[in-house]
Amino acid sequence: MVVDDSALMRKIISDMINNEEDMEVVAVAKNGEELLEKLEAIKPQVITLDVEMPKMDGITALKEMKKRNLDIPVIMLSSISNQGARQTIDCLEKGAFDFLAKPSGTISLDIEKVKNDLIEKIRAAYDSNYELKKNNENIYKPYIKKITSASKNIKAVAIGASTGGPKALYSIITKLPPDLDVPVFVVQHMPVGFTKAFAERLNKNSKLKVIEAEENQSVENNTVYIAPGGFHMIVTKERKIHLSTEPAIWGVRPAVDKLFFSVANVYGPNLLSVVLTGMGKDGAKGSQYIKEHGGTTFSEDECTCTIYGMPKAAYETGKIDLVLPLYEIAEEIVKVVRSKGR
Repeated sequence: MVVDDSALMRKIISDMINNEEDMEVVAVAKNGEELLEKLEAIKPQVITLDVEMPKMDGITALKEMKKRNLDIPVIMLSSISNQGARQTIDCLEKGAFDFLAKPSGTISLDIEKVKNDLIEKIRAAYDSNYELKKNNENIYKPYIKKITSASKNIKAVAIGASTGGPKALYSIITKLPPDLDVPVFVVQHMPVGFTKAFAERLNKNSKLKVIEAEENQSVENNTVYIAPGGFHMIVTKERKIHLSTEPAIWGVRPAVDKLFFSVANVYGPNLLSVVLTGMGKDGAKGSQYIKEHGGTTFSEDECTCTIYGMPKAAYETGKIDLVLPLYEIAEEIVKVVRSKGR
């Protein structure tokens, strides 16, 4: 189902979806009110939902869907404005599956540029919902822990995430104490224009200082550095941030692997890495590299992942020390950091 206040955008997005052999747009709506009315009769498997609409905007519609227990994966379509970015982050926290940035504002005649991304996200949303329903009764069964190394004297934490990551990162970072006494580096796959709003939201609700990383910043303890959209984040031997526009890895920039390789070279055995929910395999090679340099590696358990892609790829390297459900990761980070190698 496609929801957008622009008739032209509804047509363009619908055409892109209907051109796929295995997809069909079963309904369209021009605002949140119409969406909710139509959901009384139609049950689509995935919804694309515009963020900014008159009468009832995307976030209000999303909240109302949650109230009515309408558990349908929603992909938000957002303009890259400050307000649009903030609202999008809000939607992700409220349970949206993922989002797509409209290339040139509310009415993006060039939205064809992101067609492949949209189709990929719709497929992932459909797959996640199918798996959730199929395994619903098993979703919180006991998870596997695999411990292969003792704690190290951790001096930095690096975290990577993609689809479902904003909510997962919010859950972890807001639980970390103000005196963690190490820096935290975060790569969340996000386009340009959204990471600043994401960092601001985290900073407002966290005990640690959370900032969007800047070129040549000195790394400080008790600070969380979010890689800006469009840049790889690298930590130099001088413990400074370097933002790189080198080519994308795995189709993304920032890439988790780029961060993981750089911090492994700086912190060696004194590094803890975490791979969270997301499509693809970014972070797997980096986790392997961290382990080979003596670091400690975590990955999120399948039972709490929105998409069990990146954590699965990391786990399958055989180099992950600990597999944890999301709700235990913050506590475990604190425990390992505070053990000081004991």
